[in-house]
Amino acid sequence: MFQIPKLYPITDCQLSNCSHEEIVQMMLAAGARLIQLRDKDASAKEMLDAARACVKLTREVGATLIINDRVDVALTCGADGVHLGQEDLSVEEAREILGDDKIIGISTHNLDQFNAALETSANYIAVGPVFSTTTKENPDPVVGLELVREAKRLADRPLVAIGGISVERALSVIAAGADSVAVISALYPFGDIRDFFTKPDIGGRVRAFLEALA
Repeated sequence: MFQIPKLYPITDCQLSNCSHEEIVQMMLAAGARLIQLRDKDASAKEMLDAARACVKLTREVGATLIINDRVDVALTCGADGVHLGQEDLSVEEAREILGDDKIIGISTHNLDQFNAALETSANYIAVGPVFSTTTKENPDPVVGLELVREAKRLADRPLVAIGGISVERALSVIAAGADSVAVISALYPFGDIRDFFTKPDIGGRVRAFLEALA
């Protein structure tokens, strides 16, 4: 079974005012060992170029890089796996392309989707948004800790919680049954960038989560 770290940070260039490569460098230096590369706005070439640079960085320290949505990019750059949404390729379609040795995760937003994911070969299943989140234009309804608890009762593989998880909330999410917390906006605290020369202390935020979850 895939052994998942308690912290699962996700890159975001828009919120951070940094490139994916810069973000991954800071995350790795702070101790993150599982990172998801996420960019809903990048072209295929931009995503592939970023993924290739980031794969090189994660391999140097033995960390794991997962690509959000883009199975083609994950395959071409040699990433460790892919994370799929409900509107992406199915887990089994991605598995056919990537092979049995790659990590595949899937997002679920209710119990029906979670039960369906249990019937797939996904290596981990994510549930959320646990709390209100601003990183999606049209977020799914907040599921709260109740879905985390119910999913844990049914889970036969690692459970990831995502959505509005702060340092202060992280332990309560783990206590509810999550094996890992996926984090985006809490890593980039100023959010609305007005000073294009300012960059958040991403490494400091990663360390704060790791300390809270230790």
